[in-house]
Amino acid sequence: MRKVALVFVLAVLVPSLVLAWLAVRSLRDQQFLLERQQSLLYQGVTDSLAKALNDHIADQQREFDSRVEAFANGNDPRAAAAQFDEQIRGTWPLAEVGFCVTLSGNLICPTCPPTRNTPELRNFCLDNSAFLGNRETVEVYWNDNSGNTKLMGQNLGSNQNAFDSNSQQSLSQYQSSANNSSVGQNYSSKSQMRKVSPQKSYSKEVANANADLQDGNFSKVVPAEAEFSQLVGDNTDGMLARFLQNKLKLMFWHRLNRDRDLVFGAQLNLSRLVSELRGMIQPDPALRDEICVALLDDNARPVALSRAHFAAQWKRPFVATEIGEALPHWEVAAYLVNPEQLTQAARTARLTLGLLIALLVLAIGVGGWLIVADLNRQLALARQKTDFVSNVSHELKTPLTSIRMFSELLAEQRVADPAKQRSYLQIITAETARLTRLINNVLDFSRMERGEKKYNFRDADLAGIVRETVETYRPHLENSGFQLECSLPAGELPVRADTDAIAQVVVNLLSNAEKYSGDKKRITIEVARRDGPLPCAEVKILDCGVGVPRGSEEKIFEKFYRAHDALSSGIQGSGLGLTLARQIARAHDGEVIYESREGGGSCFSLRLPLKMS
Repeated sequence: MRKVALVFVLAVLVPSLVLAWLAVRSLRDQQFLLERQQSLLYQGVTDSLAKALNDHIADQQREFDSRVEAFANGNDPRAAAAQFDEQIRGTWPLAEVGFCVTLSGNLICPTCPPTRNTPELRNFCLDNSAFLGNRETVEVYWNDNSGNTKLMGQNLGSNQNAFDSNSQQSLSQYQSSANNSSVGQNYSSKSQMRKVSPQKSYSKEVANANADLQDGNFSKVVPAEAEFSQLVGDNTDGMLARFLQNKLKLMFWHRLNRDRDLVFGAQLNLSRLVSELRGMIQPDPALRDEICVALLDDNARPVALSRAHFAAQWKRPFVATEIGEALPHWEVAAYLVNPEQLTQAARTARLTLGLLIALLVLAIGVGGWLIVADLNRQLALARQKTDFVSNVSHELKTPLTSIRMFSELLAEQRVADPAKQRSYLQIITAETARLTRLINNVLDFSRMERGEKKYNFRDADLAGIVRETVETYRPHLENSGFQLECSLPAGELPVRADTDAIAQVVVNLLSNAEKYSGDKKRITIEVARRDGPLPCAEVKILDCGVGVPRGSEEKIFEKFYRAHDALSSGIQGSGLGLTLARQIARAHDGEVIYESREGGGSCFSLRLPLKMS
C-alpha cells in the first residue's frame, strides 16, 4: 500500500501541483499578454491608416505630375512658366501657390516681389526665394527606418522605399563642400523625440524582462539641411516638407521630361489636404466601439477624429504610428474608448483561468482521492478474499474431520452402544448439513455475482416457511445447548417468494445468531405483520450475543466482510451469509436490516412485501 501511495504521489499528485504552480505564475502575465495582443491589433489599425494616408498623398503627387505635363504639353515651357501659378491654382484645389524655378536658382514664377500682391505670394517669396535660388539650406526630412536614409526630395511614389544613388552622391558632394565652406555650415542630422508617447501599458515587471518593449520613442523621420538643387538631384519628381515658424509647409515638384532644367512645383494648402484625409480616419467597423482613431499634427493636436466630441490625453495614445516624411511628426493615434475595459478583461481572464486552474486541481485531488479510496477498497477486498479462502478452508476442515472420525468409528464397529451410534449419526448429519449450507452459499454467491441466479416465485405463506425452517434447524440448535423461542401469528402471511431462497435467508440468519451468541445461548424468532403505507411481513431473529461493533452496522452486509475474524476469535464463518441474505431479500423487493438489541445482542429483520388480494 505504501509503495502504491508513493507511486501515486510521484506520478500524479506532484506533477499536477507543479503544473498548477506554473499556471498560477502565468496568471500574473495575463494582463501583459492581453494588452500586447490588443496593442498589436490596434497598432495594425494605425499602421494601415498611416499607409493609406501616405498612399493618398502619393496619388496627389502623381496628380500634380500629370497636371504639370498637361500644362507644358504643346507650349513652350519657359514662355508659359510665368502663368503657372494662376494655372495650377485655378485647376487644382490643393495648390496654394505655384512656382517654377531652374536648377541654377532662377525663380521664374512667381516673381519676387510678386506682381499679384497677395498675402500668400508675399509670404511664399519671403520664405522660399532664397531656398529655391540655392542661396540657403533648409531643414528637410527622410525616413531613417532600418538604417536607410530617404531624402524628402526623393520620389514619394514608386521609389519611396529606396535611396537613389545619384541623390546619395549629390548629398555626399554637398556634405564635402559644406564642410569646406567659409560659412561653416555643416550638414547634420539628429534624432528627434516623438511628440506623443504611446502607452503600451505593460506591467513594469514584465516590461523590464522584455527589453525589446522599451525604446527611446524616437521619431522615424530624421531632419537634415540641404539646398533645393541638392534635393532635386537627378530625380524627376518629389515632395519636400519644412517647418516655418512652427508651421508645416508641403511642396510638390516635378521636372519636365523635355526640359530637365525646369522644375515646376506647388505649395499645398494644408487645410484642404487635411479635409481630404479626414474622411479616411476610420477604424475597422468591428473596432469602432473599442477605439477612437485621431490624426495628430506635429504639436500632437487632433485635426481629425473617428468619434465626434471624443476627449483624451492626446500626447498619451494607446498606440500610434508616424505618417513619415510626407507629414513629418504627424501621427495616426488610437485611444481606448473605455480604458478600464482592458484592465477588466485582464482581470476577468485571470479570474476565469484561476477558477479553471482551481477546478482542475480540485478535480485532480478528488480523482486522486477516489483512486486511492478505490485502491484501498480493492486491497481490502483482496485481503477479504484471502481471509475468505482461509475461513472456508477452516470451515470445510472442521466438519470433514468430524464426519471422517465418527464415520470411521461406526464403520469399524468400535461403538456398540446404540445411543452413541445414534448420536454419532446425528453429528454426521448436522456436519453434512453445515457443509451443504456452506457450499450452497458459495455457489449462490457465485451465481449472483455472474447474474445467473434464478428464482421460482410463487404464492407462499411466510409464517409457514419460517415454521418449517425452524423445525428443521431446531434439533441442531437444541443439541448445541440453545434455547429456541418461536412466536408465529395465528393466520397466514401471504407473500410472493421463492420458498427455498427465503428458507436459506432464515437459515443464514439463524446460523449467524448461533455463531455470535456467545455464552447466552438463547435465540428468539418473531414473525408478525407490519402495517403502514406499504404493509409487509417481518421476521425478527434476536440473540443475546456479542452484537456488532459500532461502525460496522452496514459493512457486515458487504461480501467477505467479517466484524470478528474467524481465525483469531474462533468464530466460524465465510463472510457471505448476510450478503446472500440481503441480496435474496432485495430480489424479493424486501430488505434485511440490523438493529442493536437492548441489553446486548443483535436483531436481524427480514421484511417482505405482503401479497395484496
